[in-house]
Amino acid sequence: MLGGSSLLLPGLWLLGSVACLRGAAGGDGRKVTLEYNPGRNGSSLSLLHVRAVGRNDTLHYVWSSIGAPTVLLLYTQNESSTLHVNWTKLNSTSPAGAIWVDPPGSVVYSTAVVFTKVFEYNGANASALSTGQGETFYPPYDLADFSWNGSLNQTALTAKFQGVKTSDPGGAFRNGTISFQVTAYEQSSRDSPLPRLLHTANSSKVEFIMDRVAPRGNSSRFLLEVVTVEERGRHKRLNSVQSIDDEYTPTIFEMAQLVSEPHNDSIGSSFFQWKTTAYGSRDASRENAIHCHYQPLQTANRTLAGPSIAHAYFGEALEHSHSIAAINISFGGEDGEVYMEKGYLSWSALLGFGTPPEDTFSPLVIAIMAVALGTPVVLLLAGVLVLLFTRRKRYSEYEPIN
Repeated sequence: MLGGSSLLLPGLWLLGSVACLRGAAGGDGRKVTLEYNPGRNGSSLSLLHVRAVGRNDTLHYVWSSIGAPTVLLLYTQNESSTLHVNWTKLNSTSPAGAIWVDPPGSVVYSTAVVFTKVFEYNGANASALSTGQGETFYPPYDLADFSWNGSLNQTALTAKFQGVKTSDPGGAFRNGTISFQVTAYEQSSRDSPLPRLLHTANSSKVEFIMDRVAPRGNSSRFLLEVVTVEERGRHKRLNSVQSIDDEYTPTIFEMAQLVSEPHNDSIGSSFFQWKTTAYGSRDASRENAIHCHYQPLQTANRTLAGPSIAHAYFGEALEHSHSIAAINISFGGEDGEVYMEKGYLSWSALLGFGTPPEDTFSPLVIAIMAVALGTPVVLLLAGVLVLLFTRRKRYSEYEPIN
């Protein structure tokens, strides 16, 4: 019996590996370069350009802490397309047209994600978010009002924007910071740290981090507002993808994602994807996991207050030329006490072009299922073989009577 099970496992492990590779597939590898403040001298990082060159196309990610933290995703069907920034115009009160790509008209798809505000509310009232009771919320932290500094790691393809509130009469940021850490990818793979997001070469990761920001109440919870910008005629769709529990992110059963839907003969689409979990320690583990909740996508009468690099690329009258949607992602219900104890919160999401990566059964889960389902079959076959062998032996020992 053990021999039969052991023969099944290698083949099933191979099938699991193939399934995982298929799940990780999502485009060829890309040559990625990181450049900060293109066309400007200075050591302070305020704008990061991630250029990912593939076969006959280029992805441009433009991350910036000018105004509200924002990322532009620009897709061109050109291997040599280049990004340009007019810094004088970008830092003016009318930044429209300050960011563009050459050759003209080479961008065939564009979108933006803007991280606008962090809300703090009293988590003792479990119905606060669903009922919208204003008195349960403290004044929000407008991320456009923060002072940011940045750092870049070319080898690891990462950059970090770290901010503090410029006006902080309550002292919440006396020792605390809010950060956005960016990671670019050259190949399809899976992250090592939790939540072990499956990524493609067409995506990059952003990690939202709150570190030692002093809560303003004894039962404080936090909520991040995310705004998306799409071309007019397109719209975002909010999906919930259910999965079984496995060794990658134990106890996490849901992947949420915003997917843009193309219209008419438009080219391309994008996704913003996250697992519904955050972590309350730099060393993320199952023990310090914090469940994430999200509200329905808000699309009616949405606006995007300036400034941000979204205005610099799309124009100042975004509400008339583009579709704007917003979603609120909250961290913690009862498990929100993790932040109160640790003073740390991290949450990761993927932004990418094309089809979002999809998790499949891991090799371990497939092996466990194979043992659970295969063992009865092996026992049945073994029983049949024993029965046949016994019957043959009985007939072979028969001697006729004279």
